[in-house]
Amino acid sequence: MNQKKLETISNLFEGNEIRSIWDKDKEDYYFSVVDVISALTGSPNPRKYWSVLKNRLKKEGSELTTNCSQLKMLAPDGKYRMRDALDTEGIFRLMESVPSPKAEPFKLWLAKLGRQEIDNVFDPSKGIDKMIDFYLRKGYDLSWIETRIRAIINRKKLTKVWHDNGVTKDYEYGILTNEIYKEWSGMTAKEYKSYKGLHKESLRDNMSDLEIVLTDLGEVVTREIAKKHKLQGLKQNKDIARMGGNAARVAKENIEHSLGESVISNKNKLNYEYADETKIIDNN
Repeated sequence: MNQKKLETISNLFEGNEIRSIWDKDKEDYYFSVVDVISALTGSPNPRKYWSVLKNRLKKEGSELTTNCSQLKMLAPDGKYRMRDALDTEGIFRLMESVPSPKAEPFKLWLAKLGRQEIDNVFDPSKGIDKMIDFYLRKGYDLSWIETRIRAIINRKKLTKVWHDNGVTKDYEYGILTNEIYKEWSGMTAKEYKSYKGLHKESLRDNMSDLEIVLTDLGEVVTREIAKKHKLQGLKQNKDIARMGGNAARVAKENIEHSLGESVISNKNKLNYEYADETKIIDNN
């Protein structure tokens, strides 16, 4: 597998290394606050800089300090010590509190995203065009993109039916989706991502055409059964989700029998490969 350097926040800070930890449960990165402060300000004492800033933010009633976690990170002496860390959203907010010209490229990027959202309101097709162009730039072919877009539409139809059946919370959608995944693939979404060596990346963006089709089949069958029976609530819809997943499992077994090999692959579309994510830097 060809190793590719993943784009993370650390790439935006002129080559400065920023210690980061991947939280599997929350599916997000946590970054060392002191490392980010050092990269943004060039301060000879970033820990003191953060201490002063943290006290100021507390007095202002900022939620940033309360959202700050204490996580073990590797120090230059090879030992792990507790360090203040923020998730991706927290780091964005931190940059707004630190006057630094190095933060401007990120602020400009955020502003650009805002303009794109406004454009998409007046012409939604622009958003679709951008999505297709993004996939093409990443190396996906048009056949895969067509399959992916169709699956996205079917997913929207399914969540609407779930909502009509009294399942309204995002975490409930996640539970039902896992029932479909487990039934046809033998894995939850998180286990499937781990099998493919993924962290924050989209699972479905890293599926083969067949994997997407089987996932889509499980969701379409689930939707049609749920529409017909109109069973209310999470518990009853879990049984229906398993029925949909079972239909995809039967199709999967038939396909594998014809191919003579498994359709579930541990490969991901972009050949992601992770190095050690805990960075060792000069400040401790």
